[in-house]
Amino acid sequence: MFFMGIGSYLSKFINNNIFDFFVNVEIVLGILGGISAFTLYFAYAYTIHYYIYNFLFISTLGTLIGIEIPIVVRIINQYSTLKETIAKVLAFDYVGALVASLIFPLILLPQLGIFKTAFAIGILNLFVALSNSLIFRDYIRNHHIKNGVTSLAIVAFLVAFYYADTFTNPLEQKVFRDQIILKEHTRFQDLVITRRNNDYRLFINGSIQFSSSDEYRYHESLVHFPMATAKSREKVLVLGGGDGLAIREILKYADVKEIHLVDLDPAMTDLGQNNSIFKRLNHNSLNNPKVKIFNEDAFNFVKNSSEVYSVVIIDLPDPNNSGLGKLYTVEFYKMLSSRMAKTGVMITQATSPYFAREAYWCIYHSVSEAFERPLAFNANVPSFGIWGFVMAGKGLDFISKQNEIKPTEHIIQQLNSLNLLDSCKYLNETMIQQMIVFPNDMQEIVTEINQINTQKLVDYYLKSAKNWQ
Repeated sequence: MFFMGIGSYLSKFINNNIFDFFVNVEIVLGILGGISAFTLYFAYAYTIHYYIYNFLFISTLGTLIGIEIPIVVRIINQYSTLKETIAKVLAFDYVGALVASLIFPLILLPQLGIFKTAFAIGILNLFVALSNSLIFRDYIRNHHIKNGVTSLAIVAFLVAFYYADTFTNPLEQKVFRDQIILKEHTRFQDLVITRRNNDYRLFINGSIQFSSSDEYRYHESLVHFPMATAKSREKVLVLGGGDGLAIREILKYADVKEIHLVDLDPAMTDLGQNNSIFKRLNHNSLNNPKVKIFNEDAFNFVKNSSEVYSVVIIDLPDPNNSGLGKLYTVEFYKMLSSRMAKTGVMITQATSPYFAREAYWCIYHSVSEAFERPLAFNANVPSFGIWGFVMAGKGLDFISKQNEIKPTEHIIQQLNSLNLLDSCKYLNETMIQQMIVFPNDMQEIVTEINQINTQKLVDYYLKSAKNWQ
């Protein structure tokens, strides 16, 4: 937006041949826009100057877009009054912005992917340049040359569009350290599975979700703390976790009668149900008759549900945007509390108390607004680093701030009574006792709570991500 303003200001210095200048701008916009995704991927994969390239593209494209509207206003003003000109240009601009903002995330990106979308939009701009050059050829200098260059660029982008996967796969492979064995652009996200020897990894929008070599550390911690301490386990709600790995652990409890899995993306749960790698890792858990899948937004599901759950397990991606951030708010936790039994227990993954200390304790303090006695603990997951969790509930009488060893003793006792502790690959009595210990660099700090109207958690998280990038 800043550079669009710069472009609008610079347009006042363009006094002659505005038709010609407009066509030139459209040609440059089409070419730069078309190659933008490829160039930025190349810069990220092969150089250490990605942010410089990113800034150059943003500033150049923004400036050129800013020049466009004033030039269009001046062109149309030659054929109508200023009042009509402003009304027409702004009407088309605002309506076009709405259409583009809907088409881009709902159709272009999920159907074409980022590379083909960039080529398609570049082709569109080049067609605008070509059509204007043909219509206003009497006002365009060297219009034959411009038409030739534009036509060649359109043909090149059409070829690039058709063969996009062929020459962009090596770039995507370079971004990921290991061999890509599956990639899918869905309506909601990019899913990538990589393999190195026997280690399989899932990435969503470029961020790692699990590694098969150590995912059990994360999922044992996420599931067994609340499941072992819950006074009832009949009905369990899982938010996120479409890979089925958390449900694998939940199904170890024989008294579980029903599991509701809520994951927004049907492509993700389809992988969990049908992909041979996922089925082997999750022990075919998503095809268990106890499991019912809902491909819905978690916030709306909880808001509209009338079900009452004994245990709620929140296995959602990190709060790196406001859409995810609302699922870590005080309002959401209070709403969730109303869907829990009187002795219900909930747990949420809560980012890293080491890498994202402010974000972690913001989640803890937000949970504290909805539940009386939250329990903070952490696990060492090599793929992620130190990872944090927050557990809370209405009936967790065993949690006492005056005696911090008591919760771990209770968890150990319950897991032993269920004969589950010996079957765990990560959890044992010593480990459980250590998991509620936070070193000095991870100790609780003062933070604001996360509310829908403030989204402080997203600020905390993005600040930490920038520091550790």
